[in-house]
Amino acid sequence: MIQLFPPTTQPVTGSIGLPASKSISNRALILSMLSKSTKEISHLADCDDTKVMLETLKLDKKTFDIGAAGTSMRFLTAYLSNLQGNWILTGSERMKNRPIAVLIDALNHLGADIEYIEKAGYPPLRISGKALQGGKIKLAGNISSQYISALLMIAPTMKNGLEMTLEGKIISIPYIRMTLHMMEEFGVSAKWEGQTITIPHQEYRPIAFHVESDWSAASYWYAIAALSKGSSFKLLGLKKESTQGDSQVAKIFESLGIKSEFTADGVVISSVANPVSNFVYDFINQPDLAQTVVVCCCLLNIPFSFSGLQTLKIKETDRIAALKNEMVKLGYILEEPEDGMLAWNGQRTNPDYEQAICTYEDHRMAMAFAPAALIHPIKIEHPEVVSKSYPEFWSDLQSVGFSIK
Repeated sequence: MIQLFPPTTQPVTGSIGLPASKSISNRALILSMLSKSTKEISHLADCDDTKVMLETLKLDKKTFDIGAAGTSMRFLTAYLSNLQGNWILTGSERMKNRPIAVLIDALNHLGADIEYIEKAGYPPLRISGKALQGGKIKLAGNISSQYISALLMIAPTMKNGLEMTLEGKIISIPYIRMTLHMMEEFGVSAKWEGQTITIPHQEYRPIAFHVESDWSAASYWYAIAALSKGSSFKLLGLKKESTQGDSQVAKIFESLGIKSEFTADGVVISSVANPVSNFVYDFINQPDLAQTVVVCCCLLNIPFSFSGLQTLKIKETDRIAALKNEMVKLGYILEEPEDGMLAWNGQRTNPDYEQAICTYEDHRMAMAFAPAALIHPIKIEHPEVVSKSYPEFWSDLQSVGFSIK
């Protein structure tokens, strides 16, 4: 456990070298393997999820424990199912309770041979890898985009390619677009018309690839800027024209008084305006930003109504429940008006700062709550969880004046 104290002098300023995008890194590793590339992937993420991908893709054993890395579990399940050999994929206790049946059913329909070792519908998995036939498949559009991306990336290597029809409302569209954009960079063409994505059988081409910095990681600095009036940060390695859906954080935080100015090597963010008095937003395309914005709005005393949060319940933890539990410790009573929604109407209770913020093995819980130290010193349990996506987070906070005990 750590106790986090605010900088002694505010406003806070600094230049931050953000970590590489985990989402892009993990896709780039799979696409590089599928293209049989020996060329470099530069600025690869140095985080747990990507380290697990790298280790597994060595294929130097038959059983792989991917810990709590959900993206890795989904991408590797698809990749290994299409590769000759016998494999076992397992993970942490939380991973063993994260559903994966949608992906397994789809892969088996396309010719894979995957079995559940313990509980039906959940890891660990026994995979008898072989060349997949492919073909046509229908999936609900409101499932995790990682299932969809996992199938799309192996689609060109399947004998008959893939025709995927997404039924109903499609969520997390930017992540699907990111996958297709990166596949195109690796030489594969796809057609997305209406609700159907068609990818014929074709070959990837090997390329050198550079991974851009992580917009999700930027969100915590936007929150710090919003909570420290007059503050300013330069966030290195971010692009205005990004395939990352979470680049929308710049637009979201406009409503919370933050200006973003893009430069050749990143973005300068500064607190320049008064925030809105009430905030309504649909996070359907940026669910990973929700925790940061929820905590920030409460601390700014801005009532909100947020929707599009359906997938938060099957992340590293049930993030809806976790937010409700932990915000009470800071004195804020959140409501869940209906499934996929979270709201705060201004209702307060007495805060208990002696209670540590629980992180639930979830990196984003630790980082989303860290800016609260600007209001009052806080305790955070298991700070090491940030290694999942942003290993240098605490040292970066110290570099701009936060102190940690």
